[in-house]
Amino acid sequence: MLHTVCVFCAASPGVDPVYVEQAAAMGRFLAESGRRLVYGGGRTGLMGALANAALIAGGEVIGIMPRHLVEREVAHISLSELHVVASMHERKALLAELADGFLAMPGGLGTLEELFEVWTWGQLGLHRKPYGLLEVNGFFAPLLSFLDHAVTEGFIRQEYRDLLVVDADARGLVERMEAMQPPALPRWLDRTTT
Repeated sequence: MLHTVCVFCAASPGVDPVYVEQAAAMGRFLAESGRRLVYGGGRTGLMGALANAALIAGGEVIGIMPRHLVEREVAHISLSELHVVASMHERKALLAELADGFLAMPGGLGTLEELFEVWTWGQLGLHRKPYGLLEVNGFFAPLLSFLDHAVTEGFIRQEYRDLLVVDADARGLVERMEAMQPPALPRWLDRTTT
């Protein structure tokens, strides 16, 4: 079981209310299934909806936020734990350390950057934790199409593309992530194997 799930998502609500609804559904699911949530520590947008729903459902919620964002008063102050760190790099390192798996919900540049970083780390064998996307309202369809194009063009190997679990249901996504088995990594990396 993934005991601690790291969720990457937006600090804004998006234009369609379904994004906030699905963030709240994910938070409730994680709490009700006995999983701990670790996330960026924000109180607004999808981050806030995710954390609030988990807390209301009795879940444990850990936020990690750089000091410069805490000083802008965007930190959620009612979390089980809030770790204030010096930088975005420290935030991502602690998120990765605490999490048993990672999932991304709709978001912007920061969400995508965090997802792609943990995916790259997985490809390089720096961790063997699962990662996935919660597909909401077709948000990730263009990204998934691009990733398939990158496979076709020879820039992403199919086995690494297949590591990204995608589902439109919170329970389905987490259960599929738990069942995921990363492929064996090559012993040595060279131009032909990366």
